[in-house]
Formats: sequence, C-alpha cells, structure tokens
Amino acid sequence: MTYIKDFSQVGRGDLDEAGGKGANLGELARAGFPVPPGFVLTTAAYQDFVNANGIAGRILELGALPAGASNDDYDAAARQVRSLFTESIMPEEIAGELRAAYDRLSQQATAAGNHSPPATRARVAVRSSATAEDLVSASFAGQQDTYLNIAGADPVTGAVIDCWASLWNARAMAYRSRNGIDPATVRLAVVIQLMVDADSAGVLFTANPATGRRDQTLISAAWGLGESVVSGAVATDDIVVDPAAGRVEHRRTADKDVMTVYDGTATAEQPVPERKRREPVLDDEAAAVLARHGTAIAKHFGAPQDIEWARAAGEFFILQARPITALPEPSADAPTEWPLPYPKGLYFRASIVEQLPDPLSPLFADLIDSSVVKSLNALMAEAFGKNVVRPGDISLPTINGYAYYYYNNAGMRRVLGKSLTAVRGLAQGKAHMGIKGWREHSHPRYRGLVKFWAAKPPSDRPAAELLEGISALLDAAAEYYTAVQSIIPAAATSEIMFRGYYDKLLRRPGDPSAEIFLLGYDSEPIRAEKSLYDLALWARERPQLAAAVIEVPAAGIAESLGSATPPVGVDGDQWGQFSSRFRRHLDRFGHAVYNLDFVNPVPADDPSALLETLRYFVSGQGKDPYQRQQSSADRREEQTRQIATRLGPRRRAVFHRLLRWAQQAAPVREDALADVGLAWPLMRRMLLELGKRLTDSGVIPDPSDIFWLRINELRTAIDFGLADPGAAITGTGRPVRAEAVEQRRMLWRGQRKAAVPQLLPESRWIERAFGSMMPARSRQQPGDVICGVAASSGQVSATARLLHGPDDFASMQPGEVLVARMTTPAWTPLFAMASGVVTDVGGPLSHSSIVAREYGIPAVLGTGVATQRVSNGRRVTVDGDAGTVTLDASGA
Repeated sequence: MTYIKDFSQVGRGDLDEAGGKGANLGELARAGFPVPPGFVLTTAAYQDFVNANGIAGRILELGALPAGASNDDYDAAARQVRSLFTESIMPEEIAGELRAAYDRLSQQATAAGNHSPPATRARVAVRSSATAEDLVSASFAGQQDTYLNIAGADPVTGAVIDCWASLWNARAMAYRSRNGIDPATVRLAVVIQLMVDADSAGVLFTANPATGRRDQTLISAAWGLGESVVSGAVATDDIVVDPAAGRVEHRRTADKDVMTVYDGTATAEQPVPERKRREPVLDDEAAAVLARHGTAIAKHFGAPQDIEWARAAGEFFILQARPITALPEPSADAPTEWPLPYPKGLYFRASIVEQLPDPLSPLFADLIDSSVVKSLNALMAEAFGKNVVRPGDISLPTINGYAYYYYNNAGMRRVLGKSLTAVRGLAQGKAHMGIKGWREHSHPRYRGLVKFWAAKPPSDRPAAELLEGISALLDAAAEYYTAVQSIIPAAATSEIMFRGYYDKLLRRPGDPSAEIFLLGYDSEPIRAEKSLYDLALWARERPQLAAAVIEVPAAGIAESLGSATPPVGVDGDQWGQFSSRFRRHLDRFGHAVYNLDFVNPVPADDPSALLETLRYFVSGQGKDPYQRQQSSADRREEQTRQIATRLGPRRRAVFHRLLRWAQQAAPVREDALADVGLAWPLMRRMLLELGKRLTDSGVIPDPSDIFWLRINELRTAIDFGLADPGAAITGTGRPVRAEAVEQRRMLWRGQRKAAVPQLLPESRWIERAFGSMMPARSRQQPGDVICGVAASSGQVSATARLLHGPDDFASMQPGEVLVARMTTPAWTPLFAMASGVVTDVGGPLSHSSIVAREYGIPAVLGTGVATQRVSNGRRVTVDGDAGTVTLDASGA
C-alpha cells in the first residue's frame, strides 16, 4: 500500500487522505506558490497503525467523554491515550515508506543547496494534519502538535507517532466536543516538510480580522522562526497593507526582545541583537510583495486566508494556508471625534432618540429628520405660539451616524421664556396631548392612516406613490410619538407624587416599596406575553408539534411558517392551525419595534426572535404570566387594604386618589409605546417593494440595500423610472450603487462600536447643567462596579448576555442577565427568560423598569457603559436596590 503522497499528488479534494493542512499545502504547491518541498503521510497510515497495535477501540473509549467533562477529565484521558501510542510499534510497511520518502526529501534538499546536515539528515518540520482541520467552519488551529527541526529517519518516525497521539490531546478533544464533531470520524495525516532557514517569519491575514475589511491585509512579523509568532510568545510588528494599491496604510513596530532560532535538533529562544530590536522586520516594499502573495492565495481558494510565511535570503515561502474562521462583516474604525454640524447649540440623546440606540441607516436618517422636525414644530407652535420656535431652532441631525436632538441657543432661550405657559396648556390637553388626546385623536388618526395605505398592495402602486406613502406614514408616526411623549410626563408625575406621599408620610418599617401598588395590571406588552403563552400551552398538548417547536431552530420554524410547509414529522392540519394562531398573534402584536430605524425587521417580518421565547414556554420553562399577574394583583390589593385601614379619612382619601392616578397612567404609557410601530410592517413592505424594483433595474444588488440609499438617490431613481416594474439598466454589470452600499454598511458597523456621548459639546458645565436629565450616566466609570439607576428591586448573580438586537436573541439562555443599550416593548418576551436586566439607557419610569418589576427581576438602567464594559459570559451581580452592577473579579 502507498502511504506517502508528495505535495504534487494532493489538493483540496483530498481532505480525507491528506488532512486539512496537507490538502491545502498540496493545492498551493500545485498552483505554483513558493511552498517548501515536502510530502504527506496519509490518514491510512494512522488507521493501519492503530489497527495493527489493537488500540483503536480503547482510544475511542477514552475519547468519548460525556458532556460537561472537566479539564482534569480531558487531561487524564489524553495521558492514557498517549501511553497507548508511545508503547506501540510502527509497522515496518509504514516505517519503510516513511524512511524512503524522507531520504528523497533529504536528497532534494542537498541538490537545492539547503544548508542542513548530510543528505541523510535533512531538517524537517513534522506537522499534524487532521481531517477536521483548516476548515471554513472550524480551523482547529493549534489543536494538534507540530515538531520542528527534526533530523534523521528515526527521530522523524518518533515525531510522527507523537503527532498521531496529539489527535487525542486534551485541548483537541475538548475542541471537538464543543464543535459537535464525532471523535470516531477524525483521523490524522502528517506533513513532513523541509525547514526554511528563516531570518524572519510570521502570519498574514488576507482580510483584517479586527474590522473584517476584505480590502486590507494584516501582517504580523518577527525575527527568526515563525513558531513563536503563531504561539504568541514574541512581540511582532503589525502592518496593515492595501494590497490593491501596494501601499502600507499603518504599521506598528514592536520592541522585539526575543526570537526563535534553530538549536541543534530542536529550537530555542534567544535575545534579538540590540540593533534589530526596534528595526522593522519588513520594509514597505517587502510587505507589499507578501500581501500580493496573500491576495493571490485568497483568490485561488476563493475565500480570505490565514497564512503562515517565512523569509530567507530575501525570498518568501508559504508554510500554511487555511480559511479565516469567524471573520466579521467589514467595518470601518470606530469614531473617536464628535464634530458638531451646527455651532451654538445643545445636542442630546433623549426622548425618541432613546429608541435609536444604533447609528441610523442612511434612508431613515434622511426621512426621520424632517418628520420629527415637522411634528415638533407643529406641537411647539400650538404650545408656545407661532414665532417662538423658528426654522433651524430644532432638528434631528446625525453625528457619526447617531441621532441627536439639536436645539440652538437662541431657540432654547425663547422656549424657556414661555415654558410654564406651554406646560400648563399641554397638561390641559392642548394640541391633542395627554392621555385623552392620545385616546381620542392621535391613536385613531395613526391607525386610520395605516389602514388607508394598507388598502392597496405595494406591488400595485407606482414608485412615486410608494415614496409618498412611506413619507406620510413616517410623518404620522413622528406625530404619534410626540403625543406619546406627553403621556410619559403624566405617568412619571403620577408615580412620583404617589411614591413621595407614600414614602414620606405613610410608609413604616416592614411596609413594601411603592412599586408594589402599581403591579399586576394589564398592558400591551403583558397581553402579548399572555398571547404567546396561550399558543405555547396549545402546542404543548400536541406532542409532535411541541417537539418540532423545541428541536427545530427558530429560523427553521420561521421558514416553515413562511412556506406553509410543516417540519418533518408534524401533521399538516396541526401545522396549519399553529400557523394561523401564530399569524393572529403577529397581526396584533407583530408591529412592536426593536429599534425605530426601519432597517430593522419587526416580528411581523421575521418572527425568529419571538419563536425563541415560544420555544421556552413550550418546553415548560418560565412562569405562568396569568399566575404571576394574579399574584401581583392579590398582593397589591392586600397591601392597599392594610395601608388604607390604618389611615384617617383625609389621608386615606389622598392615598386612594394618588394611587388611582398612578395606576391608571402607567399601563396607558406602555400601551401607547407598544403601538409606535403600527406603520412599520407596511412601511417595510413598501420600501422592499421599491428595493425589489431597483434590484431588477440594476441599481442595487439586493432589495434590502434600499435602506442604505440616500433619499436624493432614491428620488432620482424614481424620477428616471428605474423603480417602475420592468425597468432595467443595460450593460452596467455590477449594480450602480453597489459600492456605495458596501461602503455605508462598513462605515455603519464601525460607528456601532463607538462609545456615544449623551450630550454635546462635551464640557464640564454642560454635564453639570443637563447630565442628570439624560437617560444614561457618564461614560467615565472605571473599576469593577458600574453605577446606574435602581429601577427594579432585588439582587442576582448570573452570567451576562450582551444583546445588540433581535439577531442575538437566539443566544439568550434562561437565567442569564440581559444586557443591552436599551429595550422596547418588543424585547418583553426576553424578560421571561432573564434573571436581571442592565441597560445603557433608561430610568426608573422607563419601559425596562416597569416590565422588570412585573416580572419580579432586578434591573439597573441608564449605566451609560454596560454594553462597553460587560462581555458575554462575564459573571455579574445586579443590585436593583443600590443601582449597581458588579463585575466578577475573575472575568469569568
């Protein structure tokens, strides 16, 4: 049998025989890239070795550790497996082929003038090459062992056996377990390759792993051999190259104090000569040459690559290439400067901006500014009089993509001069404000407009009419939100008045907190939860359906709902009933927004996030919301009775009057907020219809790219007839706005990483004057204790789960602490799973606070920095009484 394959005999299709590393090296060598000569000892040699020595069954037995096995368990199993290998004998058939191949490689090295010992003892690297290695889905980088500077047939044979044994080292077994790979399916080939007398070496990424940018190459370089670079044992120069232009964009030259060199038949670390410590390993020209090699390799494999390289006598050699795993979407650098578009004014992130936690998509930014300005100007004209607020006084500009309210100084002075009169008028219902105005005017008007534009399918409307409808709906939504904002002060005032009266004049030691008297009432988010719970109970009574909901990923269930095709094993009639019930739920509650920017789908568009909570309920977890609500109501009524009993007539009357006021206002606030997104499903359908037409005509690559156009680009496309059915641009090749869309997405991803100021300009006096009014604390919070607003009482210590939006909801595990920039009513289903809530933005009267109290979980809001400081998996202690979040000192 032939156990040896030269690099010229293997390629990417030979994974089962050559392993990931061997297959990739063979592919590179055959394509003409500068790969040092070598060969592969195939997986058949490994299999025949373990079979000949009768250890195959025992290896699998030791390697089949149960879920949840400890590090000590893996270490013990690995030691036993290694003993099995080291005590075994290499079959002569394998050993003979290995010696012959090594001799040929040694002769090749001598002929090429390789500076190694005599031809019978060429220096080689003996490197593991597993079948589950160097894959797009999982790299397995560094999981098995490599042996460098091995010389002589017998040492090479010993190194091969050690490589085989490393398939079962503790870290490799644990890695396979985490990635769900059956140990019975893995085998190991071994690469034997001539060593390069490298004066420098390192790693090259053909895409920037920090930003995901595919147009940047990142090079790490050090003196000596590359093993120390891969292991992270030495400091490296880091160079960012634009390979297309052959230009170095950025470099950081390290103080390189040690390097790895040959030492007899092994390697060793030695000090870098003083003159070379701070000298760049690669100049700009060499970095550009290496980047071109990387670009060619990535093009050959059709995916970004992680490449190990070495340089000897001015020539580059490629030692390994594998796909980059978990590469993020391309993003620009996070901004650090916050330039003001208009001077002489105040910029703040509050009110509607609280529901815009991310940078805005370009189209939404262009449309929302005018909608909000129109709404506020109309309100202020009613409240303050005509000419008090003038054009340019108020706007909603973006800075680094983030929305800010802007008030110029002159306008603020005019408004402040009439503020008392205006507040009194609004409280009396002027301009359709307050609870009465919301019920009788704003809510029915908004619903009516949505119904009007929904009467005709978007596909039947001309493009100009679609854009008109989108603008009209967004204007109506902004007007509606302005009305909702007048309910919030009413709810806040009622709770503050009740809390103040109760805490200062009535409460005795042992009495409950004031929030107890406000719990147990229905609101739209609670009704939505109960609707989902009812559906879960119905599904639980049908075992096949329940099993599918629990076992099939949420995205798969959502796909089945969209296609009306039941999952495997589910009765069609049952699935039809389930789909109808779930659709009724979405028809009523599916417009709740996760984020006001319409680039984000709502549950009616993509119910995957909602299905995660449904799965939780179907599996029998979570509290019955009816029982929880009844328990809260019973406790509320009992405590109300006890307090009222001990009061005199006058104090009892005041107590009941203030309590009724607070109890009536709080649920209305939640109802009003929940319906802000009434127009969103329809607006998104209209926008995506325009996007589909622009895709068909060659303007954008995908219908969803419409959200990344500017409004003037969309209007121009409509004016030129490019958004009409059947329109097309001929001979354009790539869609005309594809590059602009890509650049804007990349910029947005970078902006999303920014630490966002609540107030601008950033100055001490502005922070002192207005900081306490903002919904988030200062970003300057060093140490392990993060302070925020105590919003819902209780304490819990648990693992944190950082969620940026609905795309992350599937990662939420029951019992974790939910950490987010903010939450809206659409986030409420997650509260059933969470043990606590922490947000950057919010206060004691925000949605997060009210819902957390209903669920009986602690909440600390308005920290300003939680999403910057808390990482997934970090253990935290949330103290909803003190308003603090303590990070576990261990970092775990």
